[in-house]
Amino acid sequence: MTSTFGTSTQSSVAASLASAFLAPTYDRSAVTSGIVHFGLGNFHRAHQAMYLDRLMSEGEALDWGICGVGVMPSDKRMRDVMQNQDGLYTLVLKHPDGTLEPKVIGSIHEYLYAPDDPSKVLDKMTDAGTRIVSLTVTEGGYNIDDATGEFNTENPAAKHDAEHPDKPTTAFGFIVEALRRRRDAGIPPFTVMSCDNLPGNGSIAKAAVLAQAKLTDPELEAWIRANVAFPNGMVDRITPVTTPEDVEMVRERYGIEDAWPVTAEPFAQWVLEDKFTLGRPPFEDAGVQLVDDVVPYELMKLRLLNASHQSLAHWGRLLGFEFAHDAAADPDVAAFTRAYLEKEALETLLPVPGIDLPQYVNTLFERFTNASIADTLARLAQDASDRMPKFVLPTVRDNLKENRSIKLGAAMCAAWALGMEGKAEDGSEIVVDDQQGDRLVALAARERDGEDTAVISDEAVFGELGSDPRFVEAFTEALRAIRADGARAVMKRLVAED
Repeated sequence: MTSTFGTSTQSSVAASLASAFLAPTYDRSAVTSGIVHFGLGNFHRAHQAMYLDRLMSEGEALDWGICGVGVMPSDKRMRDVMQNQDGLYTLVLKHPDGTLEPKVIGSIHEYLYAPDDPSKVLDKMTDAGTRIVSLTVTEGGYNIDDATGEFNTENPAAKHDAEHPDKPTTAFGFIVEALRRRRDAGIPPFTVMSCDNLPGNGSIAKAAVLAQAKLTDPELEAWIRANVAFPNGMVDRITPVTTPEDVEMVRERYGIEDAWPVTAEPFAQWVLEDKFTLGRPPFEDAGVQLVDDVVPYELMKLRLLNASHQSLAHWGRLLGFEFAHDAAADPDVAAFTRAYLEKEALETLLPVPGIDLPQYVNTLFERFTNASIADTLARLAQDASDRMPKFVLPTVRDNLKENRSIKLGAAMCAAWALGMEGKAEDGSEIVVDDQQGDRLVALAARERDGEDTAVISDEAVFGELGSDPRFVEAFTEALRAIRADGARAVMKRLVAED
């Protein structure tokens, strides 16, 4: 078989994957690219690519193959793995009872590393066969200022892409230039489909694309605004970082040499606004929920699941836990997290059609305690300065507006702030892995020296909350209590009080 990844023969690794009993049963030589995807990481490979593979296994969507694109230096490794494996990789679902469910996924048809040849990526995106450009570039990848909600036009990469549109370096630079070329060539525009964990992810992607376009050509911005669809979507599947043990497990159990397999929980959900410029795969046949309004579903997920992850991460790390399942199984962390959801987060949600919210909460704890996933608290806490403002602080704000309790949400913020001081209660180190880490760690050092409001004074993260007397009081009370009595005692007290 001729590889779509630029080699005339398969590598031994690709052959191992292609010949495995888990390999795709459909003819991959019949697959053509219909989707260009930026940010081909573990979540995309466990989620969107899996849904498409599911369709292809039923003989559908063979013209919707994925062309992955990497723009970051760290994407070089994915380029090499995808090329060596002909786009194939192993997805292993880990059930709570220890059962493993493996499958080789074949829906990724091509991979392009943009710094190698930006023009090749632009040609692919301009091609009429490309009808969707999708994104998993992480919450922090949209160049949106959390405090203002605006695209950062002073970002050096954004400025470069505006000044050199034919040599873009960011996903949004590529999208804008490809759309310009399609407009000028009379080719209808593709849909831009965000698959990131963001409230209103399609709207945020639209804001980023329009702002990037305006830097170059206001007329192009107007054309994109009038002609391009940006569907909102809610995505959900816990997908941890691949470990050396995962690579060895795939080799030993299934006889597959896979340099970058993916593991994930069995649960998967995708709720998608049915709004596309040039059609779409029959996603509903693969279990995707196509709806007119995603907002109730995304609020549910962001303010329940993602906020729970922050609770597990920040309380768990103070107590010295390493894994999410251990934190979720701890009676005090679990009780606090459930109390936060039931007493503060649920109050802020809209009715969710077809969803029993109390049962959804119960399901979350079943998922969190799945020890087979071994998701780390370090991963959940990564870039918390970007996650807390999206997953927790909106709930705090909504409850403040309605004069409801914010004690639990403020205490979670205090646990995070204390963690940024760098020490767990057992004396072990808490590593801060955050894009804003240098600034926040410096503020946490001031906090440690007695300036209780140092961290929450950071307007880029907390906005006006740092000067709201009700939030300041709840935060500082929790901070001092945790410092004096320990995280466990404070969680117990708050659950009993609230």
